[in-house]
Amino acid sequence: MPPPQGAFVPPLSVASQAAASPWTAGRQVSATRPAALPTAIRQLNRRPFGATAPSSPLSPSQRSMVPVASAVANGDAADPPAVAPLGEVTLLDYGAGNVRSLENALTALGATVRWVQSPDDISDASRLIFPGVGSFGVAMANLEARGYVPALRAYLASGKPFLGICIGLQSLFEGSDESPGVAGLGVFPGRVRKFDFSGIPAGGDGVDGRGLSVPHMGWNTVDLDRPSPLFAGGLAAERFYYVHSFYVPVEAAGPGGALATTTHGTPFVAVLQRGSVMATQFHPEKSGPAGLALLRNFLTAPDPSGAPPADEAQAQSSLVAALRAGAGDGGGLAKRIVACLDVRENDAGDLVVTKGDQYDVREAADPAGGGAPGAVRNLGKPVDLAARYYTAGADEVTFLNITSFRGAPLADAPLLAVLAATSTRVFVPLCIGGGIRDYTDAEGVSYSALDVAARYFRAGADKISLGSDAVYAAEAWYAAGRVGDGSSSIETISNVYGAQAVVISIDPRRVWVADPADTPHATLSPSNGATGPAGETHCWYQCTVKGGREGRDLDVVQLAVAVTALGAGELLVNSMDADGQKGGYDHDLIASVRAAVGVPVIASSGAGAAEHFGAVFDATGVEAALAAGIFHRGEVGIGEVKATSQEKGPASCSRAARLCFCWW
Repeated sequence: MPPPQGAFVPPLSVASQAAASPWTAGRQVSATRPAALPTAIRQLNRRPFGATAPSSPLSPSQRSMVPVASAVANGDAADPPAVAPLGEVTLLDYGAGNVRSLENALTALGATVRWVQSPDDISDASRLIFPGVGSFGVAMANLEARGYVPALRAYLASGKPFLGICIGLQSLFEGSDESPGVAGLGVFPGRVRKFDFSGIPAGGDGVDGRGLSVPHMGWNTVDLDRPSPLFAGGLAAERFYYVHSFYVPVEAAGPGGALATTTHGTPFVAVLQRGSVMATQFHPEKSGPAGLALLRNFLTAPDPSGAPPADEAQAQSSLVAALRAGAGDGGGLAKRIVACLDVRENDAGDLVVTKGDQYDVREAADPAGGGAPGAVRNLGKPVDLAARYYTAGADEVTFLNITSFRGAPLADAPLLAVLAATSTRVFVPLCIGGGIRDYTDAEGVSYSALDVAARYFRAGADKISLGSDAVYAAEAWYAAGRVGDGSSSIETISNVYGAQAVVISIDPRRVWVADPADTPHATLSPSNGATGPAGETHCWYQCTVKGGREGRDLDVVQLAVAVTALGAGELLVNSMDADGQKGGYDHDLIASVRAAVGVPVIASSGAGAAEHFGAVFDATGVEAALAAGIFHRGEVGIGEVKATSQEKGPASCSRAARLCFCWW
């Protein structure tokens, strides 16, 4: 049973609760990283994580959302059991980013969430959490517009517990390179800086010599400066989920201000603590059971800013000493394994997860059926599969919507319900793609891409994926002389929610040419010796739109350069040629994109064996690799992928895998 309200219990109690619940059978929180593992480039997280996640009442900001229960009516999931109450916490929603994720995480722990509706609610709070995903300038403008700034400053000086998350950390400083001229709360002196690795060789990947990727995105470790109730239960040895392009320099926190640091090219503040003011750069609500455990510590410790009990303090000190002496896997940013769910209606009108063979999602036609098309492949229900991959150790979930819903995405109530239901059971990042663009519905009401994205974020998404609309934006960028006018979906969404929230899904196909001079596009000669149907030895990769049905006069390198210039923070590189073939990823395609940009890249399409993941990491240096059908059909498991990677070397693939929901 959960501890009584107010009791301080190490976070491993979360694991005990999970083990006691049939709804979360098999989940556990690992107390330490495995000791004495060899150094290696590729790092994969091997731990199965999880925690109970009861349904929660909608917050004031979510009352317009589709009820989670409608997903149950669609056969996707049943509500998990409730947990004992854990007390009240006040949550500051300033109107940007995915606050639903944090509410769901807190509710999963048994907390009662009280939403800030006025400055008085801040003053009356006993414990206040300030989450944030998005732009520093937009966040501060929203706080000012709501009149929250004076009350927030007063609370920060009151001595009552405060936990900031991401922007909630960065806003405590005087300003940020992200929004020059915009004043922060100024609780601490100094500025938030931007990662800049231009001209700096890649740190240890040895692949193409380009600088480290920005945003810093994925699962990384912490170096704990001193024992803290926040890290009780062995959390100093865990990885947490980071996604940011700007950071707080260690010196800006002042002497003793950095409770924990992390390194991405340069050391930065991972956890800030000065008296009762605490803040994390990582997202505990998206860091699986380790993150839930940290949130629980904040809620239950009598004084989360004080010193832990003597035995706990000694345990933390010993653990940190061992990690610094070389125990564990060496730390650092881990590679990610992505589980992707293509979602569409089947012929009966039910939402199902499917998978294409070179983008064809239907079974072969029945010869006796008079030429009628085969049925849509049904590989399971979206919420249940997402929860299964989370239990197996997935880093993120991405839903790709490939149905006719793309005609009016905000009218897609079942999909929004699926997303909302998933966010109550999956505590790692959720990405959703398809249909995010400007459009006018049947009633003549116009919506912007930002409107659509905002609805998805409010339903539980942490990132959105753009496909065809990104191609059109890139074409316009080149036509305008390589400049944007601020109106594209990439620019508008990135400006409000940050570059890290915008993923571009690229659907290229190979075009063979006899001679590079035959095309103005970037060509290559396949490293595996493949040739075209007429013996061509060179090819280029053509970008497509409308789910691969229409090719454009734009190659993948051109697209990658344009969309990152417009503000995209991550690229998902698919391959129409390799899709469903199980022969491995197209290394040439993926390497050409990664060498052209400085943002994280996800390899997709073609995985057929566990060995293919390690191979693409080694050959291209990409930050993540995605698979769908082989996971859905049980041909390869996430655990098998990690185990195979460990045999070749190290060890820590972030948490394990990411989940994605996408639409074309």
